[in-house]
Amino acid sequence: MDLNKAKGVMFGLAIGDALGAQTEFMKLDQIRVRFGKDGIRDLPAQAQFTDDTQMSIAVAEALVKVGEKDIESIMEAVREEFIKWHDSPENNRAPGRTCLEGIAKMKRGVHWRKSGVADSKGCGSAMRVAPIGYLYQRDPEKLKEVAHVTGICTHGHTAADAACIGAAYLVKLALDGVSPEKVIQNLFAFTAGLSAEFDGAISKVERCLAWEDEEKALKYLGEGWVGEEAVALALYCFLRYPEDYAKVVIRGANTNGDSDSIACIAGSISGAFLGVDAISPDWVKRIEKPLFLEDLAQRLAIKKESISA
Repeated sequence: MDLNKAKGVMFGLAIGDALGAQTEFMKLDQIRVRFGKDGIRDLPAQAQFTDDTQMSIAVAEALVKVGEKDIESIMEAVREEFIKWHDSPENNRAPGRTCLEGIAKMKRGVHWRKSGVADSKGCGSAMRVAPIGYLYQRDPEKLKEVAHVTGICTHGHTAADAACIGAAYLVKLALDGVSPEKVIQNLFAFTAGLSAEFDGAISKVERCLAWEDEEKALKYLGEGWVGEEAVALALYCFLRYPEDYAKVVIRGANTNGDSDSIACIAGSISGAFLGVDAISPDWVKRIEKPLFLEDLAQRLAIKKESISA
């Protein structure tokens, strides 16, 4: 049972999210004014994650229940978990409008294939798919199908769909231990034909990855409010520091725009690649609900073992 990697994914995304939550909506110069010339470097003593992690937890809970079953069964469980989150008093952490709208439609009885906002390509579907990449590491076609359906229930744009599938697949590649220099070509092969906008965003990562000026590269890649940019920025952060989880999420948190989603996605990839042992034990203690995250990671690992047997 690969509990080290399961915990790496769950703690990796939650800690990245909580770090980036301190700087979301801020420009880099504003971040430096608030946190010093090097930007944010550390978690607060009591680190609270955002809707990014809450929705990732909802996806993980659904998969633990019925991840081995058919798509309709999986999506019924996802629907139930999303509505539970939608109605929770803890859903007070700047949730995305598109996520709320899509879930509200499902709550009213609209089928999940029709509940998504057709023209929305926000990053709200990509930020929550790491558990899918983990559970279906050894079944890439089911990974693609489950990422697709869990994404379109809120975000209907083809670029959001590609970003959702791509983010899940990046976790799978990290778990596989694919060499960082081969990640982009593998990603392109898997998402081929889904979205020219997504392809364009990932191509920009290739072009700027070796630039010495990271802030110039970040500006070139965007701010991460839309799915293709969020995944591209997260991938950039991971590929700049593939052997250092802390540097990955710190870079993700010190970005213009949607820093929590960027660091959340980047943290899930890095956590999958390196495992939880690469994450500061102090950060693991400081993150909100550490015992719950550990338990959920264990349940995911048990489910993965059972469906892979």
